[in-house]
Amino acid sequence: MEEPAEVRIGRGQRLTEAVREDLELYGVAELEERIETLQGEIARCQAQIEKKKATRQAADALFGSPPD
Repeated sequence: MEEPAEVRIGRGQRLTEAVREDLELYGVAELEERIETLQGEIARCQAQIEKKKATRQAADALFGSPPD
């Protein structure tokens, strides 16, 4: 008998699910922890954006910027 295939979770699916959660079920401390976690994720995303922009600028400086 075959084992069922693992369900693949799409990119960003967990974030979408988290946004749809009912916040009424959380206490104040849990909400504050959630905010702290989300702020950390925002900072992580911003750092990745800056890294990608720097990489792009370096490539543009080396090879020339693409036409608009």
